[in-house]
Amino acid sequence: MKKSNRDLFVRYDQNPILREDMWPYEINSVFNPGAVRLANGKTLLFCRVEDKTGKSHLTKAISFDGIGDWHIDSEPTYLPELDIRDNWGIEDPRITYLTDVKKYAVVYTAFGTSGPSIALSLTTDFTNFERLGTIIHADDKDAALFPRQIDGRWVLIHRPMNDLGSNMWISFSKDLVHWGDHKLFLETREGSFWDSYKIGLATPPIETKEGWLIIYHGVRITAAGAIYRIGLALFDLNDPQKCIKRGNEWIFGPKTTYELLGDVGNVIFPCGFTILPDNDTIYLYYGAADTCIGLAFGSISRMLLWLHEQ
Repeated sequence: MKKSNRDLFVRYDQNPILREDMWPYEINSVFNPGAVRLANGKTLLFCRVEDKTGKSHLTKAISFDGIGDWHIDSEPTYLPELDIRDNWGIEDPRITYLTDVKKYAVVYTAFGTSGPSIALSLTTDFTNFERLGTIIHADDKDAALFPRQIDGRWVLIHRPMNDLGSNMWISFSKDLVHWGDHKLFLETREGSFWDSYKIGLATPPIETKEGWLIIYHGVRITAAGAIYRIGLALFDLNDPQKCIKRGNEWIFGPKTTYELLGDVGNVIFPCGFTILPDNDTIYLYYGAADTCIGLAFGSISRMLLWLHEQ
């Protein structure tokens, strides 16, 4: 008998872990954080912060255990450059440590008059940033890099919005700036599936012995509106365009009050994770209802087992 997905992610019982009223300066909401476990063992969240104009910027919060006692920058860490590409704000960062260059890559959505585009910055300390600027032009979002080059090229997952639908694509680059060889990566499903309306990358890819584990979000439109939930897929390590397995069911969706009610209700939206030293326990950080940040605990080995049981 197929096992339940009920416990693949378990919410922290003190959620939400970060809220607007915890912020050191006045904001509207905080959500959709990128995440990384630093060399000193501390957890850094790069949070999307929406001010009361409606524009977003990024601010870092650091915790010793990745759960509580968050130390938040007293002012925005990373602001838009206010050019045509991001003059309406910067959103939804995903962080990947690039082993080949020993730098953190922050891939985020730059939102401007032409729509959402994908931008990239490199950093070693989350204080000083090398802005590479826009790497994929509008309309595109939900992007992250693989942590290492494959066959001499960097690999990017992203989600263009075009006449072909809101599907996930994969692209390649030799310099992190110029991208091409665009290929369809993962498609929405027809009918009443939980991911039938649109899909997009949730967290950066997770490298496992069995393949690249992909956590993605899917959207279904109901009579009451859209519901954002997450699911799993597995791709070949040497050929990341090749899907090995895709789960039919969603594994984590809005359930609690702080996920159901907010600026945008019925939303679970992870952008970051950390993996503990056991190389199995995963902390998943997610935006809840575009209003606050939640934490859920999971296991990589259990996610892989669940995928194989599908």
